Amino acid sequence: MAEPDRIDTLIAAVPPALALRAGLELGIFTRLGGGPMTAGSLGAALDVEPDRLSRLLYALASIGLLDVEDGRFRNGAEASAFLDASKPTYRGGDHALLREIWGADLLTAESLRQNRPAALHDFSEAGPEAAAAFSRMLAPGGLMFGRNLAQEMDLSKVGSAIDIGGGAGTILVGLRERWPRIAATLMELPTVAAVAPDILAEYGAGDVVVEAGDITVAPSSGRHDLAILKAVVQVLPPDQARCSILNAARCLTPGGEIAIAGSGVVDDDRLGPPEGVFLNLTFLNLYRHGESYTEGQYRAWMTEAGFRDISRSRLADGCTLFRARLPG
Repeated sequence: MAEPDRIDTLIAAVPPALALRAGLELGIFTRLGGGPMTAGSLGAALDVEPDRLSRLLYALASIGLLDVEDGRFRNGAEASAFLDASKPTYRGGDHALLREIWGADLLTAESLRQNRPAALHDFSEAGPEAAAAFSRMLAPGGLMFGRNLAQEMDLSKVGSAIDIGGGAGTILVGLRERWPRIAATLMELPTVAAVAPDILAEYGAGDVVVEAGDITVAPSSGRHDLAILKAVVQVLPPDQARCSILNAARCLTPGGEIAIAGSGVVDDDRLGPPEGVFLNLTFLNLYRHGESYTEGQYRAWMTEAGFRDISRSRLADGCTLFRARLPG
């Protein structure tokens, strides 16, 4: 007789993930980066009631993110390395975005019943405040991705890079920490392009050129050695996804390289990787047409655009990366 082990495991995984997100939102791990604290001292620092806070602290300790001894809490090894915002390896900057995504995930059945996204995101119709707020949510993840990409690729011969559809453009900030001489351009929809300079200035990147445009309609006005499309193709319907890659190729110099990345990629059998399969459900709730396209679809579009030596790899954050180059 079958046992509900898999079901029980799936249900049990949800509360710890939500506790982690609460800890990130409150800044608990960053505060504890300065040393052990009691619930009382930490509560005073965070302006929250200590007895209630202690419930969360013990929950985080129970899953190994915190250590506790004599009522004093400190970061565990993993939290110290990746959840303290003062560390360059910080992985918690997406906590605001997680609220959006996880909230949308709760609406999957509703989106299917209504035959429309129940938590629709439409960047083309967003007002300045909404565009700025969402771009700021994406900014920490973009910075981390840029750092990961800079480690993955040898960009010593790249003079100019364009980030297409990169929100506030913080991918370029992370990229240039390792490769500072690269001239950087951000191409975004007009609503996002209007708010990007202020956010880039907050990251000390006021020299990034911001160009308003729609990659599904036309390429950039300039030509670059590297084109980056992070989480762009996956939010578009198939015809526009194809056009975005064709037009990205037209942004490149001869021999230029493209880097297409995102979690919205699935194997040709559509059964993995897990992040692509389940992000495909999230897309039901957020976008009218976006989806996790298959590797075969990406390769076909890239080949049509003239790219050669197409490769697929996985970055440290689990993101899928397609790389390819135009003939020289």
